[in-house]
Amino acid sequence: MNIESTSITVSSNAIKRIQGLLPEQQSNFFRVYVTGGGCSGFQYGFKFDDNPAGDDDILDFEGFTILLDSLSYPYLYGATLDYVEDLSGSKFLITNPNAKTTCGCGESFTV
Repeated sequence: MNIESTSITVSSNAIKRIQGLLPEQQSNFFRVYVTGGGCSGFQYGFKFDDNPAGDDDILDFEGFTILLDSLSYPYLYGATLDYVEDLSGSKFLITNPNAKTTCGCGESFTV
């Protein structure tokens, strides 16, 4: 089951993982962002943040809030945030229809 918002879709696995991390955190704001770098030009980032910024897109879930900053928003619009556990480990994963290419590990992309 996925939860769709106007900007990104969040899988039930990602929701459960974020909710599971909350007791260890000082914040219930989970930021999903794009930054320069990685082998393909842009890379995804995930972190707990203190407060929303004035230009954040705010997505409320049970017990936590996802924040998307205004610079990352266009790159993430229509994407899906998932959490996977496989032979290479466990991680948050973005499936992004805006990406023209991605690196082998799926953590960086080009548009």
